[in-house]
Amino acid sequence: MVDWNLVIVYWTDGSSDAGNTTLDVKSKLFNFAVATFGQKCNFVTKFITMIQRIQTLYILFASILIGLLFALPFAEIAANDKFYLFNIQGIMHDGVVVESGLPILLFVGIILIIHLVAIFLFKKRIRQMRLLVFAILLMLGLFGMFYFFTFYSFKGFEVSFKIAVVFPLIAIILDYLAIRNIGKDEALIRSIDRIR
Repeated sequence: MVDWNLVIVYWTDGSSDAGNTTLDVKSKLFNFAVATFGQKCNFVTKFITMIQRIQTLYILFASILIGLLFALPFAEIAANDKFYLFNIQGIMHDGVVVESGLPILLFVGIILIIHLVAIFLFKKRIRQMRLLVFAILLMLGLFGMFYFFTFYSFKGFEVSFKIAVVFPLIAIILDYLAIRNIGKDEALIRSIDRIR
Protein backbone atom coordinates (compact mmCIF):
# COMPACT_ATOMS: atom_id res chain seq x y z
CA MET A 1 0.00 0.00 0.00
CA VAL A 2 1.32 3.41 -0.99
CA ASP A 3 1.51 6.15 1.64
CA TRP A 4 0.44 9.13 -0.51
CA ASN A 5 1.38 11.66 2.18
CA LEU A 6 4.94 10.39 1.95
CA VAL A 7 4.77 10.59 -1.84
CA ILE A 8 3.61 14.20 -1.73
CA VAL A 9 6.38 15.12 0.73
CA TYR A 10 8.98 13.51 -1.52
CA TRP A 11 7.54 15.19 -4.61
CA THR A 12 7.21 18.71 -3.22
CA ASP A 13 10.36 18.47 -1.10
CA GLY A 14 8.81 21.06 1.19
CA SER A 15 9.62 23.92 -1.17
CA SER A 16 7.36 25.90 -3.47
CA ASP A 17 9.85 27.70 -5.71
CA ALA A 18 9.05 27.76 -9.42
CA GLY A 19 12.66 27.81 -10.63
CA ASN A 20 13.19 24.05 -10.96
CA THR A 21 16.15 22.88 -13.00
CA THR A 22 16.30 19.62 -14.92
CA LEU A 23 18.38 18.10 -12.14
CA ASP A 24 15.70 19.03 -9.59
CA VAL A 25 13.01 17.43 -11.74
CA LYS A 26 15.08 14.25 -12.14
CA SER A 27 15.70 14.02 -8.41
CA LYS A 28 12.02 14.62 -7.69
CA LEU A 29 11.06 11.89 -10.15
CA PHE A 30 13.55 9.55 -8.53
CA ASN A 31 12.25 10.39 -5.04
CA PHE A 32 8.69 9.90 -6.30
CA ALA A 33 9.65 6.47 -7.65
CA VAL A 34 11.31 5.52 -4.34
CA ALA A 35 8.27 6.64 -2.36
CA THR A 36 5.85 4.88 -4.69
CA PHE A 37 7.66 1.64 -5.40
CA GLY A 38 10.03 1.31 -2.45
CA GLN A 39 12.57 -1.46 -3.03
CA LYS A 40 11.18 -2.14 -6.50
CA CYS A 41 12.67 1.20 -7.57
CA ASN A 42 15.93 -0.58 -8.36
CA PHE A 43 14.31 -1.78 -11.60
CA VAL A 44 13.18 1.77 -12.41
CA THR A 45 16.69 3.18 -12.00
CA LYS A 46 18.18 0.37 -14.12
CA PHE A 47 15.56 0.99 -16.81
CA ILE A 48 16.26 4.74 -16.83
CA THR A 49 20.02 4.05 -17.04
CA MET A 50 19.48 1.61 -19.90
CA ILE A 51 17.37 4.03 -21.97
CA GLN A 52 19.94 6.83 -21.57
CA ARG A 53 22.49 4.90 -23.66
CA ILE A 54 22.35 5.71 -27.39
CA GLN A 55 22.97 2.10 -28.41
CA THR A 56 19.83 1.05 -26.57
CA LEU A 57 17.86 3.50 -28.69
CA TYR A 58 19.45 2.11 -31.85
CA ILE A 59 18.47 -1.42 -30.85
CA LEU A 60 14.98 -0.26 -29.86
CA PHE A 61 14.40 1.42 -33.24
CA ALA A 62 15.71 -1.69 -35.01
CA SER A 63 13.27 -3.78 -32.95
CA ILE A 64 10.39 -1.54 -33.97
CA LEU A 65 11.34 -1.85 -37.65
CA ILE A 66 11.57 -5.64 -37.39
CA GLY A 67 8.23 -5.72 -35.54
CA LEU A 68 6.61 -3.76 -38.37
CA LEU A 69 7.46 -6.63 -40.73
CA PHE A 70 4.65 -8.59 -39.08
CA ALA A 71 2.09 -6.04 -40.27
CA LEU A 72 3.33 -4.70 -43.62
CA PRO A 73 3.55 -6.43 -47.02
CA PHE A 74 6.96 -7.00 -48.62
CA ALA A 75 5.96 -6.99 -52.29
CA GLU A 76 3.18 -7.31 -54.84
CA ILE A 77 3.65 -9.76 -57.68
CA ALA A 78 1.78 -9.55 -61.00
CA ALA A 79 1.67 -12.93 -62.74
CA ASN A 80 -0.71 -14.19 -65.47
CA ASP A 81 -3.28 -11.44 -64.87
CA LYS A 82 -3.30 -12.30 -61.17
CA PHE A 83 -1.96 -10.23 -58.31
CA TYR A 84 -0.16 -11.88 -55.41
CA LEU A 85 0.75 -10.31 -52.09
CA PHE A 86 4.00 -11.30 -50.40
CA ASN A 87 3.92 -10.78 -46.62
CA ILE A 88 5.02 -12.54 -43.43
CA GLN A 89 2.52 -15.35 -44.03
CA GLY A 90 3.95 -16.09 -47.47
CA ILE A 91 2.67 -15.45 -50.97
CA MET A 92 -1.10 -14.94 -51.01
CA HIS A 93 -3.75 -14.62 -53.70
CA ASP A 94 -7.20 -13.33 -52.69
CA GLY A 95 -6.49 -14.05 -49.02
CA VAL A 96 -5.43 -17.66 -49.67
CA VAL A 97 -1.84 -18.71 -49.00
CA VAL A 98 -0.28 -19.99 -52.24
CA GLU A 99 3.20 -20.54 -50.79
CA SER A 100 3.82 -20.65 -47.05
CA GLY A 101 6.16 -18.09 -45.55
CA LEU A 102 6.88 -20.07 -42.38
CA PRO A 103 10.69 -19.77 -42.76
CA ILE A 104 10.40 -15.98 -43.06
CA LEU A 105 8.03 -15.88 -40.09
CA LEU A 106 10.52 -17.86 -37.99
CA PHE A 107 13.47 -15.72 -39.10
CA VAL A 108 11.67 -12.46 -38.33
CA GLY A 109 10.45 -13.81 -34.98
CA ILE A 110 13.94 -14.93 -33.96
CA ILE A 111 15.46 -11.61 -35.07
CA LEU A 112 12.87 -9.69 -33.03
CA ILE A 113 13.47 -11.83 -29.93
CA ILE A 114 17.25 -11.35 -30.27
CA HIS A 115 16.81 -7.59 -30.43
CA LEU A 116 14.52 -7.51 -27.39
CA VAL A 117 16.95 -9.68 -25.40
CA ALA A 118 19.88 -7.48 -26.50
CA ILE A 119 18.14 -4.39 -25.15
CA PHE A 120 18.12 -5.80 -21.63
CA LEU A 121 21.72 -7.08 -21.76
CA PHE A 122 23.09 -3.56 -21.43
CA LYS A 123 25.44 -4.57 -18.59
CA LYS A 124 26.86 -7.53 -20.55
CA ARG A 125 28.33 -5.62 -23.47
CA ILE A 126 30.27 -8.45 -25.15
CA ARG A 127 27.24 -10.74 -25.16
CA GLN A 128 25.10 -7.87 -26.46
CA MET A 129 27.55 -7.31 -29.34
CA ARG A 130 27.58 -11.02 -30.23
CA LEU A 131 23.79 -11.14 -30.29
CA LEU A 132 23.64 -8.13 -32.59
CA VAL A 133 26.22 -9.65 -34.97
CA PHE A 134 24.10 -12.82 -35.05
CA ALA A 135 20.99 -10.72 -35.73
CA ILE A 136 22.80 -9.00 -38.63
CA LEU A 137 23.68 -12.39 -40.12
CA LEU A 138 20.07 -13.53 -39.77
CA MET A 139 18.84 -10.34 -41.47
CA LEU A 140 21.22 -10.99 -44.37
CA GLY A 141 19.70 -14.47 -44.58
CA LEU A 142 16.29 -12.83 -44.57
CA PHE A 143 17.26 -10.89 -47.71
CA GLY A 144 18.17 -14.22 -49.31
CA MET A 145 14.72 -15.53 -48.45
CA PHE A 146 13.09 -12.40 -49.91
CA TYR A 147 15.00 -13.03 -53.12
CA PHE A 148 14.06 -16.72 -53.19
CA PHE A 149 10.37 -16.13 -52.55
CA THR A 150 9.99 -13.34 -55.10
CA PHE A 151 12.33 -14.20 -57.97
CA TYR A 152 12.66 -17.98 -57.76
CA SER A 153 8.99 -18.69 -57.15
CA PHE A 154 7.78 -16.16 -59.74
CA LYS A 155 10.62 -16.02 -62.27
CA GLY A 156 9.99 -13.54 -65.08
CA PHE A 157 7.00 -11.82 -63.48
CA GLU A 158 6.64 -8.22 -62.43
CA VAL A 159 7.56 -7.66 -58.78
CA SER A 160 6.78 -4.39 -57.00
CA PHE A 161 8.63 -4.14 -53.69
CA LYS A 162 7.13 -2.26 -50.76
CA ILE A 163 8.84 -0.11 -48.13
CA ALA A 164 8.97 -2.97 -45.59
CA VAL A 165 11.71 -4.71 -47.61
CA VAL A 166 14.07 -1.87 -46.66
CA PHE A 167 13.39 -2.21 -42.90
CA PRO A 168 15.90 -5.07 -42.33
CA LEU A 169 18.59 -3.03 -44.13
CA ILE A 170 17.90 -0.03 -41.88
CA ALA A 171 17.92 -2.38 -38.87
CA ILE A 172 21.33 -3.72 -39.98
CA ILE A 173 22.68 -0.15 -40.08
CA LEU A 174 21.20 0.60 -36.65
CA ASP A 175 22.69 -2.62 -35.25
CA TYR A 176 26.09 -1.69 -36.68
CA LEU A 177 25.88 1.73 -35.01
CA ALA A 178 24.87 0.06 -31.74
CA ILE A 179 27.81 -2.36 -31.98
CA ARG A 180 30.21 0.55 -32.54
CA ASN A 181 28.89 2.41 -29.49
CA ILE A 182 28.93 -0.73 -27.35
CA GLY A 183 32.54 -1.26 -28.42
CA LYS A 184 33.38 2.31 -27.40
CA ASP A 185 31.77 1.73 -24.00
CA GLU A 186 33.72 -1.51 -23.56
CA ALA A 187 37.01 0.20 -24.50
CA LEU A 188 36.27 3.02 -22.04
CA ILE A 189 35.50 0.59 -19.22
CA ARG A 190 38.69 -1.38 -19.91
CA SER A 191 40.81 1.78 -19.97
CA ILE A 192 39.32 2.86 -16.64
CA ASP A 193 40.05 -0.59 -15.20
CA ARG A 194 43.68 -0.35 -16.41
CA ILE A 195 44.08 3.03 -14.71
CA ARG A 196 42.93 1.55 -11.41
